[in-house]
Amino acid sequence: MSENKIVSVADAPATTNELVTAVIAREIRDGDLAFVGVGTNGRAFTLAVGIPLTAVRLAQMLHAPSAAVYWGNLLEPDLSNVPADLKQDSFTRWQAASSPSDTGVKCDMLARRAFDVCFDSAAQVDRFGNLNITAIGDYRKPKVRLVGCLAQPEHFAFVPRPIVVVDLDRRVFVEKVDFITSVGHLHGGRSREEAGLKPGGPHLVVTDKAIFDFEPESKLMRVRSLHPGVTLEEVLDRLSFRPVVPDSIPTTPLPTDRELDLIRRVIDPNRVLLRV
Repeated sequence: MSENKIVSVADAPATTNELVTAVIAREIRDGDLAFVGVGTNGRAFTLAVGIPLTAVRLAQMLHAPSAAVYWGNLLEPDLSNVPADLKQDSFTRWQAASSPSDTGVKCDMLARRAFDVCFDSAAQVDRFGNLNITAIGDYRKPKVRLVGCLAQPEHFAFVPRPIVVVDLDRRVFVEKVDFITSVGHLHGGRSREEAGLKPGGPHLVVTDKAIFDFEPESKLMRVRSLHPGVTLEEVLDRLSFRPVVPDSIPTTPLPTDRELDLIRRVIDPNRVLLRV
């Protein structure tokens, strides 16, 4: 998601990062527990960590005061006091309700369906919302060996409303993933349930050009909205498959002045979370 400017009613135009942060924040409900994974640095960190944490905090401040987050080894980190940087020392000193060191705790919580929302990114996403972070090409002789499954299979198996956050690119949005790390809507229709998984799968796919959801019957990815200034042709050109295209496609709502003020002056004034 590039930091291209979008027309806004605020003094400074909203960035794309701020736009999608506001979109995601509106999806967070009061009482939700959200799982935020890890990110390395640069753009990967912003997608996997920065945007989700900012969105949860924005939701807490506006309409979901009881929403909480589990990030890394921090359960309910104090999002009202984001460190000025996220070096290892500041991370380990960040005040939180708990800091379990055993990853089994998180896996147990996932299996017990303790989480309401999770945030995921991927190297490949297909038209049914299956994710691949395992390997590009043949699994046994891959062109690229990726990070591996982490906890993503459990995310899509047990979390009711996964939100995928990834930049729109033909190499990422493919007809069929090379390896299914996370089972989305599998082959469409009721194939997910027929494979023995509970109803669920990805709730939204949030990108730098558009927001997607999934058509209820076919489970095909569907264009939900286009960001201001983005055309449908531009979006389709960045996909390796054709999504469901409604007759009328709304424009993604801009952040309100209040949302922008909270993001910029209160939640992330040092641009630690939305830096890239």
